[in-house]
Amino acid sequence: MRFKPLARDEMSEAQLRVVDDAIAGKRGTAPPPLMAWLHSPELAQRAQRLGEFVRFDTSLPPPLSELAILITARFWTSHYEWYAHKRIGLKAGIDPLVVDAIARRVEPKLADPKARAVYDFSKALHETHAVPAPVFAAAVKELGRQGVVELIGMLGYYTLISMTLNAFEIGLPEGETSGLES
Repeated sequence: MRFKPLARDEMSEAQLRVVDDAIAGKRGTAPPPLMAWLHSPELAQRAQRLGEFVRFDTSLPPPLSELAILITARFWTSHYEWYAHKRIGLKAGIDPLVVDAIARRVEPKLADPKARAVYDFSKALHETHAVPAPVFAAAVKELGRQGVVELIGMLGYYTLISMTLNAFEIGLPEGETSGLES
């Protein structure tokens, strides 16, 4: 990691509040990106609260949320994010063949129209920075307006996560690999 992680005794009161809030929240831990963000406690606090919402409290069920997160991790080739969310996505019920296809940058076979909507929307927005009208309409049909807004928030948040992990060179735990090729 480009910035040495702060030990608790090196943290300001504001930094300690952020870490303690993250640990007390639904994550139960202070995730690696948060440790980089601590150098701006206000950003860290706001980002971790948004992250808790988009990870645990949107209208999208876990398999759809994790699909969006994996698409984002793959887009950014964020090894830590892929490593962390591949396991979570598989546990949430994403087909291993879908995970493998995304890792290889191959379009997965998705029978569920909601999953197809998440995939098409996420891929379009990441790769072209826009969403074609038919893809947008399909997402609204399958996910609802609230779901589309929350999906965009999720893609944006996990882009921030991926950028943070990549820019600060936050590595994987000792002995682990992501399985992603560049």
